[in-house]
Amino acid sequence: MQGGRKPAAMSFADEVKAGLTARPKTLPTKYLYDDLGSALFEVICRLPEYYLTRAEAAILQSHAQEIIDAVGGTMEIVELGSGTAVKTRLLLDAALRRQPTLRYRPIDISASAVEETVAALNHEYPNITVDALTTDYFDGLTKLSPNGVARRLVLFLGSNIGNFEPPEARKTMLAVRHALRPGDTLLVGVDLRKDREIVERAYNDTLGVTAAFNKNLLLRINRELGGHFDLAAWSHRAWFNDAESRVEMHLTSDRKQEIAIDAVGESFAFEKGETIHTESSYKYVPQQIERLARDTGFEVSRSWNDSADNFSSNLLRAV
Repeated sequence: MQGGRKPAAMSFADEVKAGLTARPKTLPTKYLYDDLGSALFEVICRLPEYYLTRAEAAILQSHAQEIIDAVGGTMEIVELGSGTAVKTRLLLDAALRRQPTLRYRPIDISASAVEETVAALNHEYPNITVDALTTDYFDGLTKLSPNGVARRLVLFLGSNIGNFEPPEARKTMLAVRHALRPGDTLLVGVDLRKDREIVERAYNDTLGVTAAFNKNLLLRINRELGGHFDLAAWSHRAWFNDAESRVEMHLTSDRKQEIAIDAVGESFAFEKGETIHTESSYKYVPQQIERLARDTGFEVSRSWNDSADNFSSNLLRAV
């Protein structure tokens, strides 16, 4: 950094160029979630193979009031990556049983998801003030103010923390901690390590929705950056990397090809079978959750698992 000025954030084009010139090639997961990608992910959450959403919803249906009571005091709720906030309503209902009014602050990179959430909640909940932010987590967290509430509860549901590489997961947790006061809380959903077959099936659904979600990233590059990807020449692949305890999602080139991207001003060569790594989804064991909390200024206050021990909801308290 020179002269105390913050370096400019990388653009979509910059990050695509950096990812496609890296070895191995990769693209940032966040770019999967444009309006179409976010809509496809909402469909994925309803698929029979995708156990994560059902497992977390079961936990919240059974324990939402316990979670809210454990937070204590008058609170506001902030959510990272809110989407359409379907599961969140269970916690909003529980909070309104403790206090007459509530401020809810969803932070999401998808403008359409935020607009849909705001419209729906304003209609359904006259006692909730919805103050939404359409931005990434880090920027959104810096915009939070105390609002005079006794407690702040941040929601990080859906095992979104698992999509970050370990250093980035730690950085995100530290950013959350920086936005909180001692005694504030973070509810983080974590997908637990389990049988490989169950995990891989969740990312390779029979309808091919996850494949469409993954390939939509190439469509986005075509649309926004003047890319020349032929989607028919690419395949979706996802598998469990046991050594890293993560599912890896890739786009595989079905033939040798060279792809020009106009906004980048370059072409990128791909061998047949070469992949672009588009997402990782880390699966945790309880000791890793505790260590991540401890290393980022939290302690695990309480944890709840679904009946099959597929998923864990963890209430972390800022210390």
